[in-house]
Amino acid sequence: MRQIVLDTETTGIDPAQGHRIIEIGCVEMVERQLTGRHYHVYVNPQREVEPEAISVHGITNEFLTDKPLFRDVAEEFFQFIEGAELVIHNAAFDVGFMDSEFGRLKTRRLTADHCGIVDTLAIARKKHPGQKNSLDALCKRYGVDNSSRELHGALLDAEILADVYLLMTGGQTDLSLDAGSDTEGGTATIRRLPADRKPLRVLRASDTEDKAHRAMLDVIAAAGHAPLWSTLDGSSETLDS
Repeated sequence: MRQIVLDTETTGIDPAQGHRIIEIGCVEMVERQLTGRHYHVYVNPQREVEPEAISVHGITNEFLTDKPLFRDVAEEFFQFIEGAELVIHNAAFDVGFMDSEFGRLKTRRLTADHCGIVDTLAIARKKHPGQKNSLDALCKRYGVDNSSRELHGALLDAEILADVYLLMTGGQTDLSLDAGSDTEGGTATIRRLPADRKPLRVLRASDTEDKAHRAMLDVIAAAGHAPLWSTLDGSSETLDS
């Protein structure tokens, strides 16, 4: 599955009042793995950015003066997200602005007609009812480092959200019991390994890796889950024996 973790920054909070997108940041994941591909652009909104918005993201009117218009980047942006599942925190906000921007073009598009949409805010509210579920709050809850996030920025927020999303929806997502097996007549058969095969090499975790593993278990436990590793008698000592 191809997923795009996406965030936008805007001139204000309501596209119905003429507010526009000024920054788009996206990172790509395939099968829950970050690929290193991303899309990032600043956009000239052809209107003033509200002071309240500048206090949030720090993007000024002067900075945007020489940036491209949305219509100049729309096709490139659309091609990057088309067919993907979009992962967005408070998706209604960003999708509302995207639909408003695409609606100004000759090739009018609705985001939901071309992409799936996952709202991480809705997921967080379901998993953590009655708690704060802002991106900053989720970073603290799941142990995601956002120390470089003094102001909001679309690409930085997308990268942080990708980490939060993977932790919040963690666990094995696909288990195929017949993966790599031989088949006869469409029926899976067991492929046996030779008895005289060389024994597999066992690699022990280093002290640093073991500490990192235990720290991650603490993060998972703090998020309200019970890690299976923690229920094993003797934990890593049993595994090393």
